[in-house]
Amino acid sequence: MASQQNIEVLTTVPFPETVMQQLRGLSPRIRFTFNPATKNEEISNDVWHRTEVLYTDILLPDLAQVPNLKWVQFHYAGIDFIHGSDLLNRQELKITSMSGASAIQEGEYILMMLLALGHHMKDLAANQQKAEWPGDRWNRFSPVELTGSTVGLVGYGSIGREVARLLRPFDVKVLAAKRDVMHPEDHGYTVAGHGDPGGDLFDRLYPIEALNSMLKECDYVVVTLPLTPSTNGLIGEEELKGMKPGAFLVHVSRGGVVNEKALLQALTDKHLAGAAVDVFSQEPLPPDHPLWKAPNLILTPHVSGFSPRYKERAGIMFAENLKRYLRAEPLLNEYQPERHY
Repeated sequence: MASQQNIEVLTTVPFPETVMQQLRGLSPRIRFTFNPATKNEEISNDVWHRTEVLYTDILLPDLAQVPNLKWVQFHYAGIDFIHGSDLLNRQELKITSMSGASAIQEGEYILMMLLALGHHMKDLAANQQKAEWPGDRWNRFSPVELTGSTVGLVGYGSIGREVARLLRPFDVKVLAAKRDVMHPEDHGYTVAGHGDPGGDLFDRLYPIEALNSMLKECDYVVVTLPLTPSTNGLIGEEELKGMKPGAFLVHVSRGGVVNEKALLQALTDKHLAGAAVDVFSQEPLPPDHPLWKAPNLILTPHVSGFSPRYKERAGIMFAENLKRYLRAEPLLNEYQPERHY
């Protein structure tokens, strides 16, 4: 894969100096160029021409700009924005995502929302604003305990696996649905001590084609799927109506996977007891969008993957992939066109 010449690495994302020291120490053959560009034209033709490895968040150079490009490592896990890019037309070009680097903070966000939904945190906060000590508080704020419940994970990638690990102390029955049930193990990037690399932490695994059978069993449903042609609108009116009455939904995957109009209806009809949503088909979500005022909805502005430690974790994974690249070994999180992720 990599030649024996110097490897020119262009990164458009700033890393902490401690991470850069680790990256520079991998091999004397690696030469880094840092350019915090947000547009292709902010990088000179000479830099583009000599770049062999590109680390970036959103830049998609034209193939003619990068004749020596052999590998693009993206800074994020969700890279559906590359669909249609001419980069995909260069068969020998490796493209990798940062799947797994945000699993820890996303797992904590999901656990927080599962507990917040079941324990009426939104209503409790509103009650505090009114400075009210309600006489019917025993009934109004009676929780749906997470302990002993059934949680369904729609998608069993790095985030779903971290959620399964976090749920272990709660004596939860974990159901999971994924594309390939014949391979429950995880071959992507996993932070040591986290996730479920061996595929051992669920009670039952469903093929995605049997999703509705799983949904009807769940008290809580967590959606963590990538956005692809096959997952776009996957959780729609039929799936939401098929969920157990009074169940909760947490959606952190990509806008478009859950039909927002159907979700709004399920909340308005009180078929679902509540939901937490962090991703939307249109972002930023317009201030007049009806989801802002949806009943029993906790709405957050696409922050579930935020962490001050993200760049550190991303740098560690990039370093691991660079070592693999140097050894001409398969890279972690390689994009597969037939899967669209």
